[in-house]
Amino acid sequence: MQFLKYVLATIVGLVLFSFVGFLLFVGVVAALGSSSDEVTVASNSVLELKLDRPLTERKQEAELTPFGVGNSSIGLNSLKESIRRAKTDDDIKGILLNLDVVSGGLASLEEVRDALLDFKKSGKFIVAYHETGSEKGYYLSSVADEVYLHPQGLLEFNGLSSEVFFYKRLFDKLGVEPFIFRVGSFKSAVEPYFRENFSDSARYQTVSFLNSINDHSVAQIAAARKIAPARLKTVQDSMLVHNAQDAKRYGLVTKLGYYDEVLDYLRTQLQLGKDKKPSIVSLSTYEKADKDDKEVSGNKIAVIYAEGDIVGGKGGEENIGGTKFAEAIRKARMDDKVKAIVLRINSPGGSALASDVMYREVMLAKKVKPVIASMSDVAASGGYYIAMGCDTIVAHPNTITGSIGVFGVLPNLGPLLSDKLGITVDRVTTGKFSDIPTVTRRLTPFEQQSLQREVERTYADFTAKAAAGRRMPVERLRRLASGRVWSGTEAKQRGLVDVLGDFDDALAIAARRAGLEDGDYRIQALPRRKSAIESFLSMIGGGSEEAEAKAMKSKLGPLYPMYEQYRVVTQMQGVQARLPYELTIQ
Repeated sequence: MQFLKYVLATIVGLVLFSFVGFLLFVGVVAALGSSSDEVTVASNSVLELKLDRPLTERKQEAELTPFGVGNSSIGLNSLKESIRRAKTDDDIKGILLNLDVVSGGLASLEEVRDALLDFKKSGKFIVAYHETGSEKGYYLSSVADEVYLHPQGLLEFNGLSSEVFFYKRLFDKLGVEPFIFRVGSFKSAVEPYFRENFSDSARYQTVSFLNSINDHSVAQIAAARKIAPARLKTVQDSMLVHNAQDAKRYGLVTKLGYYDEVLDYLRTQLQLGKDKKPSIVSLSTYEKADKDDKEVSGNKIAVIYAEGDIVGGKGGEENIGGTKFAEAIRKARMDDKVKAIVLRINSPGGSALASDVMYREVMLAKKVKPVIASMSDVAASGGYYIAMGCDTIVAHPNTITGSIGVFGVLPNLGPLLSDKLGITVDRVTTGKFSDIPTVTRRLTPFEQQSLQREVERTYADFTAKAAAGRRMPVERLRRLASGRVWSGTEAKQRGLVDVLGDFDDALAIAARRAGLEDGDYRIQALPRRKSAIESFLSMIGGGSEEAEAKAMKSKLGPLYPMYEQYRVVTQMQGVQARLPYELTIQ
């Protein structure tokens, strides 16, 4: 009887647990599904823009994961569309930029900035408020009619920098011996594994493209604030702005004030009494607001979003799986309603093989319809590989591109295993080279030469195809290659890209090449992304790798880039076409 009692209690507990779990599941699904409910915007409102979440090419909704609620992102095109819609929306009278925290690359931010400048053509106002303004935040807020800074606040305006972590000493202590295979004097992607600092060539190229990007940004800010570029450069280089008073003195901001004073400014602009609360609409709310119904065209332009590291196979939501993206290009090529294709690329590269898989589909597609590349923040190495076959390459002046080169890394973990961990390895083989590749012993000189020749073969193929795509002699192309990184401006001067512009420019070129009249098309976004509900179902079914990565990012904070680099290195397969080091501009 006692046994039956425990069995019955267990069964009842399982039933109750399942029932509660089902109710939770229904609640989550209902919550995820209700996020698309439309709202109505009150008349005489102000649209508030905060960029405190990651700015990605496509919007990512918050997901429920086994580790909690995952982060959401702001979709670049969704943000631009909201600004464009607000320009002609009679209910929106102005925009409030609240930009203490800004996440996003400089090329993406330039697209947002251009959309704000276009908004101002309507005669509506833009006001910005900072408590602590970053370089990127001020780049955006410089377009505002009034720029408020908290009287005790700070404004960063001292130029751009890039830091790189080098792991040679760590490897020496651990007993890890990396074997490096590369081509090109500028292919510095592997330098962190065998150096303690920049090589001369790596430092030279980084100084070059950073200054090119910075000069472009300073020129834009100078035009917006009506300050001579040389004067603004002096303020920046001499670090003359230390506090709010300095920012006001040198004309970077127009007002020193508190948030309540910004609200007073809004009341004035909206012609409200002092006791009236301004109607401020958040971006997330405005995206759900009623939109004007438009006639849907039968013509389509396929926009294929390639964002993240390039990997083999299907990949995931946060990287570029060669197989999945090749299928997306093929689908667009074979769809008669798709009149043109735009590849939107934001990638530092990755697997050379996966890059070539996608390149092949680009070459097949361009035989039957226009294929235009639109480079975002980064389109380098493998990212350039998939762009180089397109009819036209459009890049921002702020884009990081080029890096036409390849490398391979094969570590010898033998000393780590034996000397540090006390693990020995023995082997049996059927041939002299049966255990290649291996990470448990040193490579022989012959084996090193063999792997180096394979890297050189891949480089020769890469540069030959790039030269054909750019319609220039391969010798000239190789002088621009060698793994060197360029800004979009530098790349345009050297013929590596065709047009300096944004995504909208690339879209217009695609429509014109396809013979489509203005607006006589709709955009088909590929590859199809999972909905929030599908992502949740996938996760409870075991697909939690991406959720785990997001949780690690939240827990590790500033240490996450080192963990991410370790994770990327351990997942590398074959020869890599990847951007030099993990580049972060701040």
